[in-house]
Amino acid sequence: MDFAFDAHTEELRTRLLAFMDEYVYPAEPVAEEQRAALASPWDTPAVVEELKAEARRQGLWNLFLPDAGGAGLTNLQYAPLAGITGRSPHLAPTATNCAAPDTGNMEVLAQFGDERQKKQWLEPLLAGEIRSAFAMTEPEVASSDATNITTHIERDGDEYVVTGRKWYISGAMNPDCRIFIVMGKTDPDGADIRRQQSMVLVPRDTPGVTVKRAMRVFGYEDHSHGGHAEVVFDHARVPVTNLIGEEGGGFATAQARLGPGRIHHCMRLIGMAERAIELMCRRAVSRTAFGKALAQQGVVQNWIADARVTVEQLRLLVLKTAWLMDTVGNRGAHAEIQAIKIATPRAVVGILDRAIQLHARGAGRRGADRAAGRVAAAVLHQRVHRAARAQC
Repeated sequence: MDFAFDAHTEELRTRLLAFMDEYVYPAEPVAEEQRAALASPWDTPAVVEELKAEARRQGLWNLFLPDAGGAGLTNLQYAPLAGITGRSPHLAPTATNCAAPDTGNMEVLAQFGDERQKKQWLEPLLAGEIRSAFAMTEPEVASSDATNITTHIERDGDEYVVTGRKWYISGAMNPDCRIFIVMGKTDPDGADIRRQQSMVLVPRDTPGVTVKRAMRVFGYEDHSHGGHAEVVFDHARVPVTNLIGEEGGGFATAQARLGPGRIHHCMRLIGMAERAIELMCRRAVSRTAFGKALAQQGVVQNWIADARVTVEQLRLLVLKTAWLMDTVGNRGAHAEIQAIKIATPRAVVGILDRAIQLHARGAGRRGADRAAGRVAAAVLHQRVHRAARAQC
């Protein structure tokens, strides 16, 4: 078994690592300062647009998409790149136009959209001009089973009427979010429960669409990614031409969308864990408690060793899953996709917890390093709540 990345992947890794060092990491404190001065917490700091322009100039753009304007990479080739961007989750995915939920939405439009839909929505998404949201999860049902959703998409002449309540809709608070991909039932009484659902495109400015509020995850609002919103569709009307694919095809489309997304999320989490381990190591050799460096304390050594072993295990499992998706397809990799979805967030949260504890050691109650805290918060708001509701 060959564990080496191919030459093209290595070349992109080298370029992306340089981009992170030269542009992304220095922009982190700048983005934080700019965000604090914004009129709305949901607006985008100016430095983000500067990063996007530089990434596009360097060809580090739409790396996730295998065709239709993407970089032409396989899941296995893209996975290590997603891991690199995960080291700065608030900036790097957006800077390279590889941020969720836009990535999955662009994949849906590229694979299932018609030419008009691609022209109107996919092209500006690929250009990074607008953002989007995927509206599937609902408060009244266990939406980890997509057959449970209750939103109605009813045909009325040349229009669909969309009625339902969605929540934890990622990115919906961002003012640049212009389009929702909404999953609902067009045939709620159909014999095949996996053919009852369809997906339609609903522009944000459609009458009857209300983004009601930002939702908190563990008491935290994700201002950097456009939040997680409650969205109500109250008899919102869209043309029947806004149907993605065919009526009854929504469940299959959702499964096609979510598979690659889990690779992206899990590799970004591994990148977050890698940065946390680096911060742990720096802290351990720079701080003294009880007469010796933290790095000389057995419990700290165990924490760091366990974190390193865990990350290597996770990386191999995620890369195996990516390889299976490339070779036998999403259905053939089904078990592995579910495994990484469970194992990665659970393990990375443990690593981040240790990182926070290590930064608090010998520093007093207020002394935990802000950098480790930001990485931990990124994991909590970006991924862990999604694992809890089995929806990512």
